[in-house]
Amino acid sequence: MTESASSSSTSDLAAQVAAIRWYHSIDLGGGLVTPGVDETPYRLARLDLPASFAGQSVLDIGAWDGFFSFEAERRGATRVVAADYFSWHGDGWGRKAGFELARRTLGSHVEDVDVDVMDLSPERLGTFDVVFFLGVLYHLRHPLLALERVASVTRGTLILETVVDMVGIRRPAAAFYPERELNGDPTNWWGPNVPAVEGMLKAVGFADVRAVTPLPSWPHRAARAVSYALRGKNRLGPAFRQDRAVFHARKGRA
Repeated sequence: MTESASSSSTSDLAAQVAAIRWYHSIDLGGGLVTPGVDETPYRLARLDLPASFAGQSVLDIGAWDGFFSFEAERRGATRVVAADYFSWHGDGWGRKAGFELARRTLGSHVEDVDVDVMDLSPERLGTFDVVFFLGVLYHLRHPLLALERVASVTRGTLILETVVDMVGIRRPAAAFYPERELNGDPTNWWGPNVPAVEGMLKAVGFADVRAVTPLPSWPHRAARAVSYALRGKNRLGPAFRQDRAVFHARKGRA
């Protein structure tokens, strides 16, 4: 390819990227990174993923633009399936164009399946060694039922990331958001606390459950809450009691 043709191709790709509303920040190569609003590299660092998925199959539920699907593939997974419905059909953030463009540009072999969380089943998808369930749980009206569906397609390890609320309360509990109480988003429904998430995971068949990222200390959360309140990002009380947490849950004996 000549230099001018290469330049034209790069400009064309940049134009395609600019036409899409991105959630994930994905490095497409050649210095081009999708302008996602999510702090994707920060989220990745918190997940405590293994360095290699060699010899394993991975299912990414709620894949969106596919960053974590492509990351699993990059780490050597033998098969990766990206699953979504809400984000790919325009009811939420956008459509499937971002995932498809990124897959094509990266030369990825990640498979895709349009399926709602509540329609997950081993009959439809099979089962997977590793399942990602990232940033989805708190968007669901029926979180325990959803986790039953997720457990049904997990034969090994589930990696779950979610909003947690009522931080510091030791008994399992959850905050309910019937309107726009969480970030002004009507698709946010529940904020379980850490014991509630652990309890739900055990209730659906995961014997070994652990929160892998310690939550910040209360002085840190207090300072952060004040900062959020001053910037209008959240009210003081909710900002103090809310956070995000990551869990690794495994089938079999604890």
